[in-house]
Parts: sequence; C-alpha cells; structure tokens
Amino acid sequence: MKFNPERDQRRSIRLKGYDYREAEDYFVTICARNRECLFGEITEGELRLNDRGKIVRKEWVRTAVLRPYVELDSFIVMPNHIHGIICILEGGRGTARRAPTSGRFGHPIPCSLPTIIGAFKSACTRRINEMEKTTGVLWQRNY
Repeated sequence: MKFNPERDQRRSIRLKGYDYREAEDYFVTICARNRECLFGEITEGELRLNDRGKIVRKEWVRTAVLRPYVELDSFIVMPNHIHGIICILEGGRGTARRAPTSGRFGHPIPCSLPTIIGAFKSACTRRINEMEKTTGVLWQRNY
C-alpha cells in the first residue's frame, strides 16, 4: 500500500504544551505493527504469550528496574498490544517547566514518557530480533 498524505496523515494525541516529565500516572497502550498478533494468542479464553510476548513482559518490568524515577502499576501484554500504567515519580522530572518533552531523533528528553516508551520499544525490538535473527519492525508508530 502506497503512502497517501491525505489518508495517512497522523496527528499527535499528546496534550500540546504538557510536560510529560510530570510526576503523574500515565495509562498507555502500545500496539504491535499493523496490529498483528505477534505476542501470543488467546486459546480457550486464556492468554498464552509466546516467546516474543514473554520478552515484552520482561522488558516492561525491567523499565522500572532501570529507571528509579518510574514505578509500574497494572499492565497486561495482549496478543497484539500492551496496556500499562507508568507512574513517573517526583524527582524524575527535569528542572525546566513547560519544556519540550518530545526530542528529535537521537536527542531524547530525559525522564519523559516518550523517552521511557521509546527505550522500552527499542529494547523489545532488539531482543526479539536477536532471538529470531531478524531485523524486523515490531511496533506501530506512537503509543
């Protein structure tokens, strides 16, 4: 399918001007590319994660281990997405208020939600591609 700028133009759902380093609880949904069931399946009413899904679950938990300014609340890895609550704690926030929180590629904003999600997605992709000896894209754009 060819890119059509009128049909495929995406707008950010982020609140313009909001500091996503704020000490808050954020509910996020992160979808697999093309919403494919890459992480497992539901069989007889039960979620069964495959090896990819298990990596996604481990990397989600690891997010809080690597970042002392983050706590995780409830989360679930589904066959084609993950839902989770990320709590950014006071003290993780940068000193500037109303500062930009979406950096340019290669220039992430420390302690911001976009940077946390980007690092999570990158770690999952890297580990799964290493396991499968591939170079594929795992996630849909944004969250």
